[in-house]
Amino acid sequence: MYSAIAANKRNTALIIAGFVLLLGALAFWWGQVSGNGSSALLIILFVFGYALFQYYAASSLAIAMSGAYPIQKSDNPRLWNIVENLSISQGMPMPKVYIINDPAPNAFATGRDPKNAVVAATTGLLDIMNDNELEGVMAHELGHVKNYDIRVSTIVFGLVSAVGILADFAMRMAWFSGMGGNDRNSNAGQLQAFMILIGIVGWIVAALIGPIVSAAVSRQREYLADASGAQMTRYPQGLASALQKLGEYGRPMRKVNSSMAHMYINDPIKPGFVERVFSTHPPIPKRIERLTQIGSSF
Repeated sequence: MYSAIAANKRNTALIIAGFVLLLGALAFWWGQVSGNGSSALLIILFVFGYALFQYYAASSLAIAMSGAYPIQKSDNPRLWNIVENLSISQGMPMPKVYIINDPAPNAFATGRDPKNAVVAATTGLLDIMNDNELEGVMAHELGHVKNYDIRVSTIVFGLVSAVGILADFAMRMAWFSGMGGNDRNSNAGQLQAFMILIGIVGWIVAALIGPIVSAAVSRQREYLADASGAQMTRYPQGLASALQKLGEYGRPMRKVNSSMAHMYINDPIKPGFVERVFSTHPPIPKRIERLTQIGSSF
């Protein structure tokens, strides 16, 4: 298990590094072709500035988009006690606990670090899980917190979103540069063509490459969180049984944004065949198989 955890961390770091290098190359190309080298620096600063904003705001945005509401121990002692006991056993700060009023069984974690973490569960999850299964699910979410997966996924989301904004900005510049009327000249035409090309490349990165990178990072992190959750509880069968139920009773959530689908323990959207290329979650049978193998080592 420990070798798998190390491999997942290494692969995730390589994926993010590759995406950052691709982004830097795109910015450098922009500066070279436009003849304004300083624009490349501005682009890079904008992208990382936007990613930094997402880093601090992602938790609040995720809570707002999910419709989750905070609880105290008296509101749901069962969920609260499970999260509290797991946190104490791992020497972790107690995260804020939220509930989402939704019959679809699911859960997610967010926050930039363990001191600012949030875990949330749907009412549907609480209804169908027994105590061992619910403990397994919450251990999985705390595994995301402990392994700083929430930070990695937030950074990836911020980078992809920033590229999308840049692509839109380039296309709008191309549109307005083409409205020069009689003042249009060959230089303006070349600039317009260049901005369109930049917009297309940026769109490809944001709409195709970005989601693939995000999905690859998320899949690796789901396996890692499963392993970490099993290590916390020393009872991987609990999480395996919970995943089995999620596969059987899973359904699309009422209120979900595709940009935060990777945060949930189970795919909250249920994509079709084509969209599975960009799925943020590995197949449930594969996850159960790995947990069964981990269980044989305890």
